[in-house]
Order: sequence, then structure tokens, then C-alpha cells
Amino acid sequence: MSSYNVQDYLRSHIRTVPNWPAPGVQFRDITPLLQNPKVFRVLIDAFVHRYMDPGMRPDVVAGLDARGFILGSVVAYELNVGFIPVRKKGKLPFTTVEETYELEYGSATVELHTDAVKQGDRVLLVDDLIATGGTMLAGKRLLEKLGATVMEGAAIVDLPELGGSQRLRESGLKLFTLVEFNGH
Repeated sequence: MSSYNVQDYLRSHIRTVPNWPAPGVQFRDITPLLQNPKVFRVLIDAFVHRYMDPGMRPDVVAGLDARGFILGSVVAYELNVGFIPVRKKGKLPFTTVEETYELEYGSATVELHTDAVKQGDRVLLVDDLIATGGTMLAGKRLLEKLGATVMEGAAIVDLPELGGSQRLRESGLKLFTLVEFNGH
């Protein structure tokens, strides 16, 4: 499969749910990608093959709560590196660092264990989708607070019209996404 075909194949398995969670929103549902074993394997392989290259290989994979856990943990397993969860506030039992970021209506906070990464670790930061970029940017800042370098952010879907991918690139984060959807 060429990468163009992989993108089309994955796109054909992403469900669009109109008017959810609010009127006018076109929700891009990735759960069909996970339900079919062949599709799930194509999805994971698209990430793993990119990061198997010695120049792109991370020391650890970090996944953003919650769908980033699904992708990130499987990619980490396949690359034979560790996985660390970036969780919503109040979910981690050990000493944490936190980062608060703005949402459309209010704010949210994510946390990371203080011993999750070592100084200089190269981290791949994974989520399912990039919308406004707030969650991924908060994850990047958390990892950098602990001395890690976020080598790249990876996601299945980019929604470029919402400005998140541009915002992340402007922050210095390289991005890799598999499918782009215009409109939201």
C-alpha cells in the first residue's frame, strides 16, 4: 500500500457524526479504526514504520488522555520502548507536575508523574486528533518541564481549520498526521 492509499484507506474508516457534541460540529470518530483488526493494524503500522527508523526512534512514547493511550501504548510496544500516560488532573497517584490550558469554554489541566521521563529523553507525543492543539501543547510543556525533548507530535487526524496544527508548529513542535479533514 502506498502512503496515499493508506491515508485513503484510513479516511474511509473514520466515521463523521454530524452535530455532535454540539450543533454544527462534524465529529470525526476514530473508533471504527480500532474495531476492525485489519484496519487497526494498518493504522498502527503507519506510525510504527515511521518511528522504526533510527533517526526517528523515540526513547519513550507519551500518550494524551484518553485515546492517545490506545495508540501510544501499542506504538510503544511495537517499538520496544516505554509508554507514559499524560493524564487529566487527579488521576495519577504519585507526585506530579501539571499544566493548565484553555478550552473553548473554560480550562483543563493535565498531569505527568515527576519520574516519567529522564533529562534528555526523546519523546514521541501521541493523540488521536489535533483540533485547537491545546492538549498536545500542554503535554509538550509538561515533558519539557521534566527535561525531555518532544521530538514530534503524532495524531491520526488533523483538523487544520481549527488552527491547532499551525499553533503547534509555531511552538516548535514537528507534527505527523495521517488524515486531514477540512471543516469541523
